[in-house]
Amino acid sequence: MRVAHVGSVLPDGSPHVVPLWFVWLEDGIYLTCRRGSAVGRNLRQDPRVAVTLDRGQLWTEQAGCLVRGEAEPLEPEHPGVKRALSAWFEKYRTELSGFGFAAYTRQVVEPVVVKVRPGTLASWVHAFQPRG
Repeated sequence: MRVAHVGSVLPDGSPHVVPLWFVWLEDGIYLTCRRGSAVGRNLRQDPRVAVTLDRGQLWTEQAGCLVRGEAEPLEPEHPGVKRALSAWFEKYRTELSGFGFAAYTRQVVEPVVVKVRPGTLASWVHAFQPRG
């Protein structure tokens, strides 16, 4: 899974959903966004978050999960940031190779790492056939 769809709450109470790059480590999901982005501002005001991860194209291949929890935007010196970014760079090595890294750093001058502590989890597998 390359992207997580992240739902946060805008100041007016309406939902805001964006695709973000992420890594899921043993203590939470680590998302990255731009400093000053709407999702970053939303999560600082209201830490409630919903994250969906999915895979598959055909109906019988589709599977995924919905994680609801609380988000914590981490300061750059937070101990978890280095570990999360190391795993993140490893995961997205191909996307950041060649011109990709220059394009990324031009567009994302100051990345922010957000840790999501899962509260509840729901999953689906469309290939699953319940016994009737």
